[in-house]
Order: sequence, then structure tokens, then C-alpha cells
Amino acid sequence: QVQLVESGGGLVQAGDSLRLSCAASGRTFSTAAMGWFRQAPGKEREFVTAISWSSGSTTYADSVKGRFTISRDNAKNTVYLQMNSLKPEDTAVYYCATRPEDVGVMSRLRAAYKYWGQGTQVTVSS
Repeated sequence: QVQLVESGGGLVQAGDSLRLSCAASGRTFSTAAMGWFRQAPGKEREFVTAISWSSGSTTYADSVKGRFTISRDNAKNTVYLQMNSLKPEDTAVYYCATRPEDVGVMSRLRAAYKYWGQGTQVTVSS
């Protein structure tokens, strides 16, 4: 079993930055691809970004490309989401997720991820 705990959310103004962290514990983390998703009130949970197990590959939703950066530190069992130039439409609960152990390939699909954190709220005021 893998446990994921997100942190770093908060209330910011448009144009500000935030850095989210996702700490993993339990079984092997370093061999699995990781992703961030978000869910705004009344909307489906949507893909934000993902990173391969080796950090060699990343992918982003068009809505965040150029503003958000995903990274990971396998020695610390932590994945990060640096969010710059935040917009009110970025307001959502942000979830990190990991694919099954030893599945290092990224995916944009929710169903591809096996373990999920509880989420952290990000609110961007205009």
C-alpha cells in the first residue's frame, strides 16, 4: 500500500505562485509514474501534469503549460508542483496520484492511477 499526502495549498492572488508537495510512504515510490489532477466545484476531476519514474519525461495539460512545473525527488519520496502566474480558473482541490508499482510510464487518464492523496485546496482570487 502507498499513502500520499499533499501539502502547500492556500489562498493566493492572481499572478502569485504556490508550490505543492506530495509525500509518499509505503511501498516503492521511485519506480512509478506520478501525476497531479485537480477538481473544481461542480466539475470533473481533470488531468494537470504527470512525470515518469525517472523524471525523464513530463506532460502537461494545455491550460497549465508554461506556468506549472512538475518534478520529483525519489530519494525523498516526494513529487512537487510549482505553480506560477496563477489564475482564478486554477482554483480547485489538487490531488497527487501514483501509478502502480513499477509502472513508470506517464498517463493522462485518471483510471491509470492506483493510489490517490486526499487533496489540497488552492484558491486564487482575482
